[in-house]
Amino acid sequence: MAKQAGLYIGTSGWSYPKGEGTWKGYFYPKGKIDELGYYSQFFNTVEINSSFYRPPNLGYVHNWARKVPKGFLFSVKLWQKFTHPKMFKETTGSDSVISRADIDIFKKSIDPLVESGKMGALLAQFPPSFKSDDFSRQIIMAVIKAFSDYRLAVELRHRSWSDDPNTAQLLAEGKTSWVQIDEPGFETSIARQLPLTSDTAYFRFHGRNAENWWRGDNETRYKYLYSADEIEELAQKVKTASRKAKLTFAFFNNHWQGYAPRNAIGMIKALKQPVKEPPLQATLPDKEIVEEY
Repeated sequence: MAKQAGLYIGTSGWSYPKGEGTWKGYFYPKGKIDELGYYSQFFNTVEINSSFYRPPNLGYVHNWARKVPKGFLFSVKLWQKFTHPKMFKETTGSDSVISRADIDIFKKSIDPLVESGKMGALLAQFPPSFKSDDFSRQIIMAVIKAFSDYRLAVELRHRSWSDDPNTAQLLAEGKTSWVQIDEPGFETSIARQLPLTSDTAYFRFHGRNAENWWRGDNETRYKYLYSADEIEELAQKVKTASRKAKLTFAFFNNHWQGYAPRNAIGMIKALKQPVKEPPLQATLPDKEIVEEY
């Protein structure tokens, strides 16, 4: 487990119990198991992705905070109502009209993490279609204002944001981290190197499965295992950022069949941090990338 103060390495989500991309038998032993308790033996942070779909149940959040050791930090993905209005309407049938009550409901849902000292950062991920213009900047400023009580990280994916010299200033003025992402490179993709805009560095590694990125589903899109050389490349970026930032988060989102925890362990090793090897990981083949990719 990464022990260095201010350096947190983990995965995007911890529960993938079903489907072909399940973590059962790849990271988690088969059978009934307390997944979060098991996960927290090897990593010191995790992203909560279920909060993207709805504010999490207060009781669940309290139990999550209780199950992990002191020093463990959760990053929480912001409710899609704030960042993906079209998706929210398709999912719920309701328009994404933000109210003060929505802000309060979401904040209340993650209070147990704040009260226990286990709240890391709040992640606002915007869709690839979210382009830089006056209206979009107003949305970002509204999110920053609403959630200024937290370490806020914003994930922007369209290249118009990195092409716009004002983006870094906007985020820096709001003391907001600009999420550095790694994913397949397309013409509309954001730049691979982004400036540090707050005292928290935030990385998300989605994999480089260009073949299935647009046509795959929520499992096959992330069917990509980073090679040792690629992990070394990404680790150098994390290391450079960590020298300037007070806190550095790095999350792997290539969740197919436990690829994410495998690569997260690889990064901890690449950064020469103390590591506890998950038992199943040592038994898996070293084959790096699925053949068709």
